[in-house]
Amino acid sequence: MQLQTMAATHQGRRGNNEDAYATRPELGLFVVADGMGGYDGGEVASRLAVDTIGEFFQRNATDGEATWPYAMDRELSFVQNMLAVAVRVAHDGICRQKRTRFPQMGTTVAALVLAGGIATIGHVGDSRVYRLRDGALERMTRDHSLYEELLASGADLPARGACGFGNVITRALGMETALAELRAEAVRPGDTYLLCTDGLLEQLSDEAIGEALAETPETSCPALVHRAYEAGGRDNITAVVTRVIAL
Repeated sequence: MQLQTMAATHQGRRGNNEDAYATRPELGLFVVADGMGGYDGGEVASRLAVDTIGEFFQRNATDGEATWPYAMDRELSFVQNMLAVAVRVAHDGICRQKRTRFPQMGTTVAALVLAGGIATIGHVGDSRVYRLRDGALERMTRDHSLYEELLASGADLPARGACGFGNVITRALGMETALAELRAEAVRPGDTYLLCTDGLLEQLSDEAIGEALAETPETSCPALVHRAYEAGGRDNITAVVTRVIAL
C-alpha cells in the first residue's frame, strides 16, 4: 500500500515520558505503547514492547524459516497470528525484566498492520485505534478497563474523565492477562488511522479528533498532540497517524 504517516509524542506535564511508538511503513506496522510502573519502569516496558513487536515483524519479513514460540490459531489469518504472537513475545520479555529490575512495570499496546488490503488491529489495555473513513470517525478498539467493563454491563457512569476509576486497566503487558484483542477490516483508499495513548483521548472529543484527521498526517498528528497539551493534558501524549493513499 502507498501510505502517508506521521508520529508525535509529548511528555505532557509529567516528569518523564513513559510512552513509546514505532512506525515501520516498510512492514505496514505501526505501534504505540503507554508504560506504567513508576519512573523509568514504564518507559522501559513501553520501549521494550514496541521494539520487540517491530523486531518480530522484521525477522519474519527477512527470514522465511523464522520459528515462533507459540502455535498458530487456525481460525485467524497469518497476519493476525503474527501480531498476536509478537504481543505475547513482548509480554514475555517484560515479565523477565520485572523479575530483575522493575517489579511493577507494564504497558498497554495498540498496533496496526496494513497489508494485503487488510487492516489488522491488536491491542491490550486502553491505548486506542481510530479510523476516519468518508468523514466519519470510528473507534476500532474497546478499552480493557474497569470503566469500559462496567459501562458494557449497563452501569450508569459519568464521563470517563470525571470517574475516579477511569484509568484502571484490566489488561496490560506484564500483567497476568495480556492476550491481544484482534480485529481485521478491509482497507479503502483515503482511510486514515490514528493510534494514540490515553493522554490524548482524555483531552479531545471525538469531534475534535475527526476534524484534525481530515488534514494530512503531517499536519494532523502534531496538531492533535499540541491541542491535547494545550487543553491541560497532564499525562504523556502520543499519536501515530497513517493515511492510505492507494492499495
